[in-house]
Amino acid sequence: MILEKFDDIYHRAAEQKGGKTELEALLCQVKTATELALIPDHRWLAEMTRKIFQSGFVWRVVNQKWEHFEQVFWGFEIEKLLMMPDELWEKKAQDPAIIRNWSKVATIKENAQMIYQANLNGGFSNLIAEWETENITALWQYLKKNGKRLGGNTGAYSLRALGKDTFLLSHDVEAYLRNHKLIDGGIQTQRSFNIAQRVFLEWQQQSGRPLSHISQIVAFSMNN
Repeated sequence: MILEKFDDIYHRAAEQKGGKTELEALLCQVKTATELALIPDHRWLAEMTRKIFQSGFVWRVVNQKWEHFEQVFWGFEIEKLLMMPDELWEKKAQDPAIIRNWSKVATIKENAQMIYQANLNGGFSNLIAEWETENITALWQYLKKNGKRLGGNTGAYSLRALGKDTFLLSHDVEAYLRNHKLIDGGIQTQRSFNIAQRVFLEWQQQSGRPLSHISQIVAFSMNN
């Protein structure tokens, strides 16, 4: 596998974005393990839900309605949601203040249950905080297996949004990997995950940067 040097990718991305200062300003915040461990459970559930509703939909519309989501679902408090009877879930799914999509609303309860179960074994925030970035794709798979509708990029986007260091297999990153003959099969296969993990860890060794920043810089380097 012949891998392009990260410095070359960085310089190309900087050119695309108008310079190094402009590029650096676009990079997301990455939290420490200590900071991640302090994130309340309801914020994880809220962000997962936001990303599930954004999947296949206009993000701007979801964000515009998000305050109503917070109100309708009581700030995504895990215990309160798990005590709701089925008929109340159905009623809330029909609330015109939110985006009425029963199959997506139903994920709130199931993902709340995932977080609740993790809290019986050391805490969900601790689980996320302590997960090694050297095997970050295994965390994606954990969310997919134990949660609902958190496969694809949805789980990874949720992690990134709250500061967990992770690369993303976005359309631009996937295009880069395919254009450089690094992957040739399905993007969501274990083989592609393993290859992408190795590639990003190599770039991390070269640059000393978080995986999140490397992922963004690779995406920005593409000629869009």
